Amino acid sequence: MKRNYKIGLVMKSLQADFFQVMKEGAIQYAAPLPFLDLVCVGTATQTEVMEQIDLMYSLIDRQVDAIVLVPIDSKALVQPVVEAARKGIPVINIDIRLDARLLEQAGVEVAFVGPDNFTAAYGVGKLLSKKLQVRDEVAIIEGLAVADNAQQRKKGFLRAIEEKGLQLVASEPADWETSKAAEVFQTLWMRHPDLKAVYCSNDAMALGVLGQMQQKGRYLPVVGFDNDAVMKEFLSTGKLVATVDIFSSQMAVRGIEFALDVLEGRVENRGEHSTAYSIIAC
Repeated sequence: MKRNYKIGLVMKSLQADFFQVMKEGAIQYAAPLPFLDLVCVGTATQTEVMEQIDLMYSLIDRQVDAIVLVPIDSKALVQPVVEAARKGIPVINIDIRLDARLLEQAGVEVAFVGPDNFTAAYGVGKLLSKKLQVRDEVAIIEGLAVADNAQQRKKGFLRAIEEKGLQLVASEPADWETSKAAEVFQTLWMRHPDLKAVYCSNDAMALGVLGQMQQKGRYLPVVGFDNDAVMKEFLSTGKLVATVDIFSSQMAVRGIEFALDVLEGRVENRGEHSTAYSIIAC
């Protein structure tokens, strides 16, 4: 390395298992590297867009050398990314894609490091579909609608549903949150008593759905996404059919490594760089 670097890692809710794992993995990676000063920040919840924008501007003001970003909102976070680029601070986009059209309009290129959410959701959706019959009623609990990964996971689930010939009776957002998913599903289930399965766009929401099922003493097949540690019990008992591990800590590390490569001039800050995922079944 030619010099010391300060890199900011901007995440979403640090209360969520997924981002706690991401933060810990990034810290462990940076700890033995004397040339790297890693600044980890994140919001309190999954929906605090303005707070995340403020975190971005704070890091820009601190004149960090690069930023690795998991955007809450794929469109709203483009402006601070553009501001960083104008000040010579490269931003590496991980996990959730920024809006490509808005970036292009601003004349800014940003590398994306992350998984193929569509294909992963389609794969886990196919596993759930195998447990169902044609015309069975199913529902999707979506993530935050303004996030690209929520959109891609929904599209992946929809393909699996359509291929099986299932009947989608509801598709509603719960913004990645357990408590909101519980509320959404409670109302949804009352409205659709013949429901046969639920596709959840992350494990936190699957937890809320399973909590409602536990209260009723009746379980429907459910899939999630993220492989949160709290879901191991549900996987082991078969109450959760499957989830997807997208290796959040490794993804953050890859983003930091890419940022260092950009700063050292080894690569340009552009292109798509896929990270691994694995479907975990009961």
